[in-house]
Amino acid sequence: MKNRKSGAKEGKEGDSPSQLIDARINELSDWRGETLARVRSLIKQADPEVVEEWKWRGVPVWSHAGMICTGETYKNVVKMTFAKGASLEDPSGLFNSSLEGNTRRAIDFHEGDRIDEKALKALIRTAVALNTSVRANARPVRSRKRSKSA
Repeated sequence: MKNRKSGAKEGKEGDSPSQLIDARINELSDWRGETLARVRSLIKQADPEVVEEWKWRGVPVWSHAGMICTGETYKNVVKMTFAKGASLEDPSGLFNSSLEGNTRRAIDFHEGDRIDEKALKALIRTAVALNTSVRANARPVRSRKRSKSA
């Protein structure tokens, strides 16, 4: 079995998540593949320590101290869903889908849409910062023992 980064799931024949994402991009061979490849590149630029995963039978996932976002592809849209999107500031108004939920928010990219690369990288960095701050703040609380009152 190949070595893999923590949390990453392997696909058929032992392909790494990164290889499976490469294959998905190539298999799409249209604007959706180009868009997914561009989104992936921007995620890696925004967070060079990002971990690529392959979950739920074929969904690219990017994580750092928890899930950042997914990259789903449909017939007419490439959907970038942020796991904790409702908790993120979105000053550029990138979120345009899944706005009614209490947790997630998404960005739907349609054919011909221009990606605001600067704003998207800022949003990704904000998601990573939230993940790392939640982790850092959560650890001491969970490890603290309850004191018994006399």
